[in-house]
Amino acid sequence: MKKPVYKRVVLKLSGEALQGDLGYGVDPKVASSIAEQIREIHKLGIDVACVIGGGNIFRGIQAARAGIDRSTADYIGMLATVMNSMVLQDALEKLGVHTRVQSALEIKELAEPYIRRRAMRHLEKQRIVLFAAGTGNPYFTTDTAAALRAIEIGADVILKATKVDGVYDKDPVKFKNAKKYDQLNYLEVLKERLQVMDATAVSLCMDNKLPIVVFNLTRPGNIRRVILGENIGTRVS
Repeated sequence: MKKPVYKRVVLKLSGEALQGDLGYGVDPKVASSIAEQIREIHKLGIDVACVIGGGNIFRGIQAARAGIDRSTADYIGMLATVMNSMVLQDALEKLGVHTRVQSALEIKELAEPYIRRRAMRHLEKQRIVLFAAGTGNPYFTTDTAAALRAIEIGADVILKATKVDGVYDKDPVKFKNAKKYDQLNYLEVLKERLQVMDATAVSLCMDNKLPIVVFNLTRPGNIRRVILGENIGTRVS
């Protein structure tokens, strides 16, 4: 049996990953399927932390364009990520996996405050940690939150879960001749403005030599394949 190539990972999920084929909200079956994939790698002895977006419930940037104050819109988006984190926590704990939600906004009735040393301790005790509410600051995306938290906890990699099987030079859904990249460096991503993560997140990863693997979450078992070092998706390093 292959051995895992990573010991500690941050899994970045979009909010849309939880909605499945629904146009809005959460599909509990999809949440359970994602939780099962996470449990599968956790059983390999991997330290797992997750950062989830909130786009299935509320998108701050779109709301700001529609007239809501940008800071207010971003805070609402942060609350959406707390909701999604609680959904995933419930799905994981129904599978017998101990989890903790840590929020960058203080909501003590629902989640622990984000404290780095406490997060590290949870991981050492083989608990999965869900980082909610982004960085706690407006104008920063959950991509940036994932990069920041990954660096803080000493993760080996960010696993960016998407609906496509890697990074392309253009939208593969719209263009049949879209070219997939197997390997990229940070500067290529920034220069070509490729849709990997936002520029702030990519710059953080570049400055701290933190690799990113972009892969298709909708194919069952892909998280495990990435962990075992199989050549799927696109690696940015």
